[in-house]
Amino acid sequence: MNFNLSEEQTMIQNSVARFVQDYYAFEQRNATVALEHGFSADHWQQFAELGWLSIPFAEEYGGFGGGPVDTMVIMQEFGRGLVSEPFLPTVLLFGGLLQAGASHEVKNELIPQIIAGELQGAFAFVERQSRYSMSDVKTRARQDGVNWVLNGEKTVVLNGGAAQKLVVLARTSGEQPGENGLSLFLIDAATEGVTTTAYRMTDGREVANIALENVTAEVVIGGLGEGYGLMSPVVDQAILAVAADALGAMESLNAQTLEYLKTRKQFGTHIGSFQALQHRMVDMFAACENTKSLLYRAVCALDAGDQDVRRSLLALKCMVGKAGRKIGGEGIQMHGGMGMTEELSVGSYVKRLMIANILFGDADHHQQRFSALVNSPFKKD
Repeated sequence: MNFNLSEEQTMIQNSVARFVQDYYAFEQRNATVALEHGFSADHWQQFAELGWLSIPFAEEYGGFGGGPVDTMVIMQEFGRGLVSEPFLPTVLLFGGLLQAGASHEVKNELIPQIIAGELQGAFAFVERQSRYSMSDVKTRARQDGVNWVLNGEKTVVLNGGAAQKLVVLARTSGEQPGENGLSLFLIDAATEGVTTTAYRMTDGREVANIALENVTAEVVIGGLGEGYGLMSPVVDQAILAVAADALGAMESLNAQTLEYLKTRKQFGTHIGSFQALQHRMVDMFAACENTKSLLYRAVCALDAGDQDVRRSLLALKCMVGKAGRKIGGEGIQMHGGMGMTEELSVGSYVKRLMIANILFGDADHHQQRFSALVNSPFKKD
């Protein structure tokens, strides 16, 4: 199978790599994360000018019409540089849901604003009790005349503090935690009754808890009760993006650790000459390559509409968690005490990998789902 990138994909990759090199040295990255909402508005405008925000969207809305491979290329470079701008929550989740289910009028209005860097968005679906089950939703939407009124609370909303508009998952019928009866609603973050409490994750990126008290929704995304089916393929795309970001972080951490072993001296010689450390570096490299192989498999399966895509995604997310722990732990240990300091970037990469593990379900959760899938008596041979 040919895994070579196309000319356009190579250009995108080189463009993002140059941006990371020019604007995301470790000290610059720390200064960016310290800004309000954890990212730079100037950088976001550069993303728009370079055309990156248009890549996943259809050409009829001003987009590039890209697919999973294009997204993978961008996110892998973002992971290498620990880029903090909200490409995942605004473009892939919020924008992806609009493109998947919004009316033509809503798409024409909002997607060009995302592409131009003028609109920040977020997808509010996690709740306190839901853990990793996206269908465990207490938030309710009741009809009031021609409008829908939402009540409930969402937690850990990626980019929730900066978002101007939200897509909210709420229950219009059925019982918790069923998949039936879930619907998606578009609301303005400044609407009366919306209370946002922003805070930082371990890796410095901002999320928010959002309380909804008698909030009137602007519009329903898709049909009533179609929310779960509508969001599932969008979340699949997001899982691939998180995995690509994690792979980029793993590759960068591996390279930094190898360089440290080549330059750090102990007992009069470079510690990279010690066979025990060489074996550990091989294990780190193997973990990274295993993640890359599963990522390529999942991307190809999703791009081709393969029936095996669910198994590939579950295996990939499981590997991201396990390989991230392996590479992160070894990276810290082989850097010695320096690996624990804030002055070195090692800890920031480890934190990025920790967050990659828990987004959309950690390794243990996906291991259980994978086992249930392959052991199902109804699975196809």
